[in-house]
Amino acid sequence: MTDDSENRYEVAVIGGGAAGLNGALLLARARRSVVVIDAGEPRNAPAAGVHGLLGLEATPVAELLERGREEVRGYGGHVLSGRVTTVTRRGAEFVMGLGDGRTVRANRLLVTTGLVDELPEVAGLRERWGRDVVHCPYCHGWEVRDRAVGVLATGPMSVHQALLFRQWTSDVTFFSHTPPRPEPEELERLAARGIEVVDGEVTSLEAGETGITGVRLADGTVVEREVLAVSPRMAARAAVLEQLGLHAVEHPAGVGEHVPADATGETEVEGVWVAGNVTDLSAQVGPVAAAGATAAARINAELVERETARAVAELRAPFSADSEARACELVAGNRRHGL
Repeated sequence: MTDDSENRYEVAVIGGGAAGLNGALLLARARRSVVVIDAGEPRNAPAAGVHGLLGLEATPVAELLERGREEVRGYGGHVLSGRVTTVTRRGAEFVMGLGDGRTVRANRLLVTTGLVDELPEVAGLRERWGRDVVHCPYCHGWEVRDRAVGVLATGPMSVHQALLFRQWTSDVTFFSHTPPRPEPEELERLAARGIEVVDGEVTSLEAGETGITGVRLADGTVVEREVLAVSPRMAARAAVLEQLGLHAVEHPAGVGEHVPADATGETEVEGVWVAGNVTDLSAQVGPVAAAGATAAARINAELVERETARAVAELRAPFSADSEARACELVAGNRRHGL
């Protein structure tokens, strides 16, 4: 803790997914007072497990997050269940109001609130999301290998998505749905890979006891499929950041909105960092966790620099006109003696 107040920390992490918990872990190990405030709504909750994460392959999402919370607590970090509804800057600190009336204060913020997948309005699709309605071939490709996969066109990355899923199965059908039909060059690429293109709006999914059985078009035609891949529009959860003057902007790839930041997660608002899917829409669990650690390291380094500058100023303060020279002499002497 930074003082005797139970709700004041050096760093508050808003969002308790992989990015937030990994960032908090690094900060706690750096002996910073840190709190994670989590609303308990992980984006990957519908998935059976995480994939592509070395040493933790197929670990259930809830188990991974609980492990992370316990590790943060093990180094003295705090984890609070709750939703941050308001955040304001008061002097050198940020004041966060939680939905249940609690207040938390911190000198720095790491926001890892993730994103929301905006799914197309197709009957039966939302209910199968994360099971046999999937989006990322690197997350789900192995699990749906050699099955009949449909790809629902929803945006500029859909043809690319179909070509990727072709790596895991030779039975891929591309449903042009409502966007403009692929350009001739794109159709040629799909044909070269043996991907059939079906025109017409998709209105619903057909499902049996074991999962999807087909895709129904507006004219009543049903195309047999076992899996449907969709590229949802991804929207950063930026409500908290907007209160500080940070707004999500359209991603250059046209796949949704993200909050811009530099390579370390630092934003244009002093004292505020972001990490994970709130700024990097396509990142998987591994890169998301790494981004949290990167931002945390930068936050700690920035705090160290400020603490050092303050200590130097205090060292110089007692001296008279020649205080600056005397302070430099003392610092140099300490260095010579290894202090």
